[in-house]
Amino acid sequence: MANGFGPGDIWDLSKTHHAGLYKGCEYAWDALKRINDYVVAKLKEVGAEGKTVNKGKLLGSPFIDKNVFIDEGTVVEHGAMIKGPCYIGKNCEIRNGAYLRGSVLVDDGTVIGNSCEVKNAVFHEKGNVPHFAYVGDSILGFKAHFGAGVKVSNVKLTWETIKVKVGSQTVDTGLKKFGAIVGDEVDVGCNAVLNPGSIIKRRCIVYPLSSFRGILEPEQIYKTKPGAEIVKREDR
Repeated sequence: MANGFGPGDIWDLSKTHHAGLYKGCEYAWDALKRINDYVVAKLKEVGAEGKTVNKGKLLGSPFIDKNVFIDEGTVVEHGAMIKGPCYIGKNCEIRNGAYLRGSVLVDDGTVIGNSCEVKNAVFHEKGNVPHFAYVGDSILGFKAHFGAGVKVSNVKLTWETIKVKVGSQTVDTGLKKFGAIVGDEVDVGCNAVLNPGSIIKRRCIVYPLSSFRGILEPEQIYKTKPGAEIVKREDR
């Protein structure tokens, strides 16, 4: 436990096959520093070090790099590009135009869809980013879902290390690249932006078109209501 910010506070770790990634992490975001090494170790376990091991199904001719493992039941569509190191579990969909560009860990039943770019990221079971998303330096929990066009901003414009408010203290994560920590069963609406260091805990909703920054406690809804005016057209 870390004042509500430990891995077990954010996610039900029984809903991922990769709970070992979080062993010894004080804060959930500490795992971001470990993703590459964890994926490399998993590739060694399954004999995919320096080569491609595909137990799934390819549709057409996607590009699949060395140091990539794809488990049974997973479908990779034509036009996808997967760079290593990357470990993809069972029964996933990697759709046309998806771009996985290294240090990516994908648990069972996850969908990464058209025009989605992913790097240094983790998806727990049944993660879902089906359309036009960017997910960098982030972790998405069980059944976390991004609507079309959601972007995770992972670097501050000033290139400072990213800080998180934990109780009365401000914790420097030591990370210049830190997108979002997204809890189990979170829904983020279309075209929302999650700004660097966002923490969204379990079963929250972020409205479409939001620009979210900060911490959202469990079971909360973040609403954005931009002002609008409708007037009668008078030129005819």
